[in-house]
Amino acid sequence: MSTNLTKQTHFDAIIIGAGACGLMCAVQAGYLGKRVLVLEKNEQPGAKILISGGGRCNYTNLYASAQQFISQNEHFCKSAFAQWSVEDTISFFETYGITGHEKTLGQLFPVSNKAKDVVQVFTGLCEDFGQEIWCGTEVTDVISADNGFEISVIRNGRNVSLTTEKVVVAAGGLPIPKMGATDLGLRIARKFGLKITETAPALVPLTITGKDQPWYEQLSGNSIFCRVWNDRISFEENILFTHWGLSGPAILQISSYWRPGEFIYIDLLPHQDIVDLIQQEREVNGKKMLLNFMSGLFTRKFAEALSDKLPSDKNLASLTKTELENIGALIHEFKVKPAGDKGYDKAEVMRGGVSADELSSKTLEAKKVPGLFFGGECVDVTGWLGGYNFQWAWASGFVIAQNI
Repeated sequence: MSTNLTKQTHFDAIIIGAGACGLMCAVQAGYLGKRVLVLEKNEQPGAKILISGGGRCNYTNLYASAQQFISQNEHFCKSAFAQWSVEDTISFFETYGITGHEKTLGQLFPVSNKAKDVVQVFTGLCEDFGQEIWCGTEVTDVISADNGFEISVIRNGRNVSLTTEKVVVAAGGLPIPKMGATDLGLRIARKFGLKITETAPALVPLTITGKDQPWYEQLSGNSIFCRVWNDRISFEENILFTHWGLSGPAILQISSYWRPGEFIYIDLLPHQDIVDLIQQEREVNGKKMLLNFMSGLFTRKFAEALSDKLPSDKNLASLTKTELENIGALIHEFKVKPAGDKGYDKAEVMRGGVSADELSSKTLEAKKVPGLFFGGECVDVTGWLGGYNFQWAWASGFVIAQNI
């Protein structure tokens, strides 16, 4: 039988969530001589850090700036990044033995390629500073109380009520429910009357259904370097065909800017003009079949799949002007209308969250609720793929620590 216990805490703040933002906040508070308690539902801290980048943890990006983030207020994250820069992240981790190496497009990974090394920096520092982390602790409610807040938790099968002057909500977003992700951060915000910017899965594979699905299914496993775009943005990286649609870095990137019912466009041969290449080849070998020519540019399997949409049984010399134009349009403006996305189970992050209008950009404190702070993924700041979201988590954790 559970019992109700009330505990007046001797902590300067209670942090909900031992993810990237919460752990950085706890450590930075420790540097300032502040004691915090971190509450974590999972049995260990940093669960999402541990699986990020395939267990290697792409912990920042050399090119991170406000431009790579989606928010209803595009200027909101600038203050946090001014206070805690990419250079600060790199320096912080180097101080504790983690050197970064760049893979592609500014993505920094630990030289060890071990995400657990990143988590151990934080758990070690929390221990040094005397910061407490309660794992296996579920937060069930946060309410206003005299001189602050009362937090209800279930710990070791018992109901415990904690009081504190300041609360930091770093509870993450909705992706990967099997790892304990919930809407706790959003529920707390709503309870205190804060607006929520509409949420959706982001950095997520896109699905193709209906008559087009078999075409994609036959190409499952094929990866091609492309430019993917819509009327908002474009990305140049690999796409991956799957039995249910499209994935790969370029697709994950564009998914954050895609809305149901819209088209996306794919340039299957960026930096080259397919019509020019055909004209050049047919001057040398006009008898070459279009299928064989395409097989020299793509995998044979992909060239054969394109045959469904091209006059592949013709040789290059016999292609008409209209056919060349159609080939150019197909290769450089391949049109896709996704049916949907793979949802929070497969999403890297959540788009939307606690509205930026509700928070001070300088402190991340709720304007209407003194002492209540929000950071990390539950805030309406969503970065690109490639370490950007970690940079926001570190920066927001740092900023909050200065103000609790």
